[in-house]
Amino acid sequence: MQYSNPVIPGFHPDPSICRVNDDYYLVTSTFEYFPGVPIFHSKDLVHWRQIGHCLTTPEQLPLGNAWSSGGIYAPTIRYHDGWFYMVTTNVSGVGNFYVKTRNPEGPWSAPVPVKQGGIDPSLLFDNDGRVYFQSSCNGTEGHAIYQCEIDIETGAMLTESRFIWRGTGGAHPEAPHLYKIDGWYYLMIAEGGTEYGHMETIARSRQPYGPFEPCPHNPVLTNRSMDSSIQATGHADLVETQDGSWWAVCLGIRPVAYPKAHHLGREVYLAPVTWTEEGWPVFGRDTHIDPQMEAPELPLTPWPESQVRDDFNEKQLGFDWTFLRNPLEGSWSLEERPGYLVLHGHKTGLCDAGAPAFIGRRLSHFSCSIAAAMEYEPQHEGEEAGITVFMNEKHHYDLAVTLVEGRKKAIFRKTIGSLQTEQAWDCPEGSVELKVRAFPKQIVASLQTAQGSTIELGWGETHLLSTEVAGGFTGVFIAMYAAGSADGQSAPAAFDWFDYEPSEQQDSR
Repeated sequence: MQYSNPVIPGFHPDPSICRVNDDYYLVTSTFEYFPGVPIFHSKDLVHWRQIGHCLTTPEQLPLGNAWSSGGIYAPTIRYHDGWFYMVTTNVSGVGNFYVKTRNPEGPWSAPVPVKQGGIDPSLLFDNDGRVYFQSSCNGTEGHAIYQCEIDIETGAMLTESRFIWRGTGGAHPEAPHLYKIDGWYYLMIAEGGTEYGHMETIARSRQPYGPFEPCPHNPVLTNRSMDSSIQATGHADLVETQDGSWWAVCLGIRPVAYPKAHHLGREVYLAPVTWTEEGWPVFGRDTHIDPQMEAPELPLTPWPESQVRDDFNEKQLGFDWTFLRNPLEGSWSLEERPGYLVLHGHKTGLCDAGAPAFIGRRLSHFSCSIAAAMEYEPQHEGEEAGITVFMNEKHHYDLAVTLVEGRKKAIFRKTIGSLQTEQAWDCPEGSVELKVRAFPKQIVASLQTAQGSTIELGWGETHLLSTEVAGGFTGVFIAMYAAGSADGQSAPAAFDWFDYEPSEQQDSR
């Protein structure tokens, strides 16, 4: 039986995985978004469902200083002696740290800092009780992988950081993972940068600090220079299943159009791993990952399909919903009007590198239909509320309701770098339905009034929201938002429901 890649679509980069008996757990990066580090659960490596986040409080994840694509980089999840450990980097805050829990659904502990610098930290719990901490640093031997031993109770470094490997010569040696397999210490890293030349390489030693012998057939994983819908594969993590087979998760992208551009972000891919007689891993199809591959021989355990509509009747937001940085107190509520999500705009807007009133979810499909019912009567010039198709503060498309010269207007705004266009139409009083249709190459926006008329607002190219244009390391979000007037005044925007419905038909537009 075959499965389809990616196994977790949309912006979920830098996957790391661990197994506990028959259960698999996976975490990914979140950068400037909050809560941080989603955690997923699977029984078969193919079907995944989110069960929570590792970083759910501002104390665990302060993002006030996080620039676009700052915040949380590259988590690693490991399980040892009844505890789950998630180690990561807040590049806009404390640096490297870890949290732990006995229940992966949370709550997770307060952060425990580790003084070794760099990014992309990882842990190895050795058989003799030692705990080794690896990260990608600019150290005494230049940019490479460095390691120290730590006290897992306190995070204190028990040894100095030592250089262990710089890879095979590719740019940006990073994402280290150290494994102990059959008496060998295997060190696997990413090289080439998280771009089209991305690759995974591996080396081994009989000692945890090396010297490390590179695999003779490096890179062990890459889709570079291939005519494939999947590109930029790398940043992998290994797991052994309960039947003794080996698998890897990694990130990859799916560009559309030409020149190549990807807007969904880096996604989670799965590949089988076999071992040569000499003890070296072989990933996927001769180092390559394909859109369709043979599934693990594990009992398939699909989860229930996600609901199309969120009617905001629960007391808490679902795991899909995400804030842009730490939300301002009072900027949102599920209690102010039961059955509604209410947003209160303030001085920070979508074009600011701050925390606007913004609650969104990842765009995870090339083709889908998105809609939201909103009650909003702007009272102050310049305030607005609606839906944004958001990559970062300099690259987003907004469909909204606002007040212009005392008149309620529906607007469609496109912000691309220093360029901005805006169109406006008269909008009658009453609720509106804001609608977005996503296609591989286009985003199409419209608005339906309470009187039943439809206003076609316009469209924008997806490649203008891509990483190749916008930069950074994230992917597109679809978010409900509100923004105040110049002095911060804002009427409440009440969202009755939000729909997200993937389309099986991949319209080429």
